[in-house]
Amino acid sequence: MRPKILLVEDDPHLVELISYNLEKENFDVIRTGDGEEALVLAQEEKPDLVILDWMIANLSGIEVCRRLRRAPATANLPIVMLTARVEEADRIRGLETGADDYVTKPFSPRELVARIRALLRRLRPALSGGNLDYAGISMDTASHKVTRDGQPVQLGPTEFRLLRHFLEHPGRVFSREQLLDSVWGRDVYVEQRTVDVHIRRLRKAVNATAGGEELPDVIRTVRSAGYALDVELEPVRA
Repeated sequence: MRPKILLVEDDPHLVELISYNLEKENFDVIRTGDGEEALVLAQEEKPDLVILDWMIANLSGIEVCRRLRRAPATANLPIVMLTARVEEADRIRGLETGADDYVTKPFSPRELVARIRALLRRLRPALSGGNLDYAGISMDTASHKVTRDGQPVQLGPTEFRLLRHFLEHPGRVFSREQLLDSVWGRDVYVEQRTVDVHIRRLRKAVNATAGGEELPDVIRTVRSAGYALDVELEPVRA
């Protein structure tokens, strides 16, 4: 699985430099130099991380960062702020707005790639390979085995793909349409209410114990937004 990076930068030379180094390291790169388009791409493409220049067209990087943090679907999206601003007050402002890291120009492309990998390891451990783990749930993607608190969980193929998608993006809210695109595929026609059916099946399988007791619910319905694998949100049953 190639991590997907949204690069928001309007300097064509930097775009080429950063893209070349990221693609060489097996990242997929989506590019835009427009702040408003960046917000659309973040929703549609569901990147694993955003590299965000401070000074871009239409919306500043700071405003893009602020809006990404406000939207449920992108609230937990890792963001690296890229800027020529070197003053401490600017760095603090960027971090307080929601950036996870702050890289000043000029910079070493190798260092930028290293920072991205470190950030993904910390915030998206699923992208580092091996088992996917969250809140007591463990998935072995090679053997297709799932456990919760050490007990086996039996899943159908669609529920397995749904859970894998959630485990790859813990805490992130996905709309029904986004789940259809990611789990079923954009070329497959499935009604949105089908998502609700499979979410209920996944919730039943993941939350049940061998003794029939129900474990704390980790599949969350976020009103007017969608679903997330999150132990901190208040549950709303589908």
